Amino acid sequence: MCAEPLLRVEGVCAKYGDFLAVAGASFEVPAQSIVSVIGANGAGKSTLMDCIAGVHKPVSGRILFKGEDITGLSPNGVVAKRLALVPQGSRCFTRMTVEHNLLMGAYPKHARAGRGERLEKVYELFPMLREKRKDLSGSLSGGQRQMVAIGRALMSAPELILFDEISLGLAPTVIKDIYQRIRAINREGVSVVLVEQDVARSKKTSAYSYIMLRGEMVLSGPSKELDDEKVKNAYFGVR
Repeated sequence: MCAEPLLRVEGVCAKYGDFLAVAGASFEVPAQSIVSVIGANGAGKSTLMDCIAGVHKPVSGRILFKGEDITGLSPNGVVAKRLALVPQGSRCFTRMTVEHNLLMGAYPKHARAGRGERLEKVYELFPMLREKRKDLSGSLSGGQRQMVAIGRALMSAPELILFDEISLGLAPTVIKDIYQRIRAINREGVSVVLVEQDVARSKKTSAYSYIMLRGEMVLSGPSKELDDEKVKNAYFGVR
């Protein structure tokens, strides 16, 4: 891995009451890379992403972005550092139009300049959003709302985007299309963390993969070099 990663997570622990959801997880994301965090439902992946994004406060550990400690920073503060989260289930503002949803992504001070240019790039990336820009987001399909959520994250001019289970509940053709767009986003220089349950798709897309089980990273390595049997055993906790 890169000696000076864009994102470094060091021994993060997070709780819900007395339940330890993340138990000392560590991982790194080099600049302009795609890294996967793979694990079954309940492995602690989403909680870890929420800690990075400032949505959930860890009880211990450190989160460093561009060398700066952002542990416990508010969600607004994290976005201001140019780190964005596309949450599980897209979470659009359903009573707002597609375009208003996208423009909300450019609310941070650093993102206001050039928002028109970025909006045009989002429409180029997702032509369907241009067609439906005046429609309420609540009227869209699940895949279309996911595109809105991705576009909204891009409007914040991020250097790193965390994609949390973006394929959950979507049709295979829609998933394939969204993953093509993620690769295009990465080619533009934006680093990506893919949080997924789909082992094969995650490994195929990313340069480096981490397998998470019961709140810990139990296996990691270059995606192409990770043995499928070892990945399966780590995923299910087979020793």
